Amino acid sequence: MSDMILHTDNLYKSFKKQPAVDQVSLAVPRNSVYGLLGPNGAGKSTTLKMIAGMLRPDSGRIVYQGHDWARKDLSEIGVLIEAPPLYENLTARENLKVRTLALGLPESRIAETLAVVDLAHTGKKRAGQFSMGMKQRLGIAIALLNRPKLLILDEPTNGLDPIGIQELRELIRSFPQQGITVILSSHILSEVEQVVDQIGIIAGGRLGYQGAAPQGAELEALFMQVAAANRRAGEASASAY
Repeated sequence: MSDMILHTDNLYKSFKKQPAVDQVSLAVPRNSVYGLLGPNGAGKSTTLKMIAGMLRPDSGRIVYQGHDWARKDLSEIGVLIEAPPLYENLTARENLKVRTLALGLPESRIAETLAVVDLAHTGKKRAGQFSMGMKQRLGIAIALLNRPKLLILDEPTNGLDPIGIQELRELIRSFPQQGITVILSSHILSEVEQVVDQIGIIAGGRLGYQGAAPQGAELEALFMQVAAANRRAGEASASAY
């Protein structure tokens, strides 16, 4: 897997003896956009939180850049999971200033990163006055401050209007050309198929498909097939408790 920036081997996590992620083995190609697809509650966020160091796996391996994942690898990983972590009474620049001070990063990264996400023009406007799309872009800016090699985005288009979705889609597609690999989770197939290079489909905590992304009706049919098969498997497993 020399061309993979990250892979997991039989990743497993349970809560109260119920598997949330069950033997998941991902393979994420370098400088690509990898889409982790699945219905709500499928195990996508739990998987990403383990990769981001927010949860500890019960078993299995996470291999980053050819070695077992370690906390020091977080210096090369940017994360936006759930709501953007913003100080709403601060401007975009001030939000990034707080993070550069906390992380010991040069102040020059602020202007560079705001330009990347097209927020350099926001001036004294506070983050609490931003649109949902602007807040999402500011959250991504925070994740980009440390110049990550791997960027994890969990349901980044949630709550966005069509214009915000289009802007975010273009931004995400630009990252591989900058040497940034993206893992993008979503349950909205029509949005994901326009930006991803590879996909994994997870349902009931199990990875049911991994590979190239078919388009349109073929992707929807594959998604429904995986979701149905793993729902039945999950119900059978739950009945054993």
